[in-house]
Amino acid sequence: MASPPELDRLDRRILDILQREGRISMTELGERIGLSTSPVAERVRRLERTRVITGWHARVDPHAVNRGMLVFVEITLSAKSGEIFDQVKRALLHMNEVLECHLVSGSFDYLVKARLSGMEDYRGLLGDILRQIPVPCQSHSYVVMEEVKETTVLELG
Repeated sequence: MASPPELDRLDRRILDILQREGRISMTELGERIGLSTSPVAERVRRLERTRVITGWHARVDPHAVNRGMLVFVEITLSAKSGEIFDQVKRALLHMNEVLECHLVSGSFDYLVKARLSGMEDYRGLLGDILRQIPVPCQSHSYVVMEEVKETTVLELG
């Protein structure tokens, strides 16, 4: 993996603003950081080229698209190897309900974050996970009752 590019003060200010206001015009962005449109647009293109900015997207209200149920699932495997981890990765990558999946250290192996329409969908997802993972041992699920904070903004201080 290549080392990340050096980011100066202006790059960090650009990133901070774009994380919060992704649809801001290059003209307004330039005005806010003290650059004209062309130099700020070139900096944004460089941040995209070097994969500091990894994409652009719209945040969708999960409730508006009938995905209001948020669930976290801890998965513990009964055996571990590089091949097993690869099989788990391949299985979970193709489950559309899974928003995030992390191989973690600690008392379990994977932490899965999923958005679903309700308990029936959750039951189906859990069954799919346990069927497709080669050596599941156990799972623990946590249904979110209230979302206190969720953000994608990284502090760049």
